[in-house]
Amino acid sequence: MSQPVSDMSLDTSGLFCPEPVMLLHKKVREMQPGQVVFVKATDPSTQRDIPRFCTFLGHELIAQLQQEDGYEYYIRKGVE
Repeated sequence: MSQPVSDMSLDTSGLFCPEPVMLLHKKVREMQPGQVVFVKATDPSTQRDIPRFCTFLGHELIAQLQQEDGYEYYIRKGVE
């Protein structure tokens, strides 16, 4: 599977709940609708928290990948 193209990235490696989602929320506020952010995380709780964040706020979770060194997410900002 080829990885989606992202407009920006956010590395939350080493941070624990709730920091990854708080930083993601801040990053998404800076984005335009339709832009994609790549998020790298090491906290296992992001597997639950980031999909819920997307559903609750109307963003599209394009991909959720588990890697040896953590987790990767591609999120498209929804229309506000």
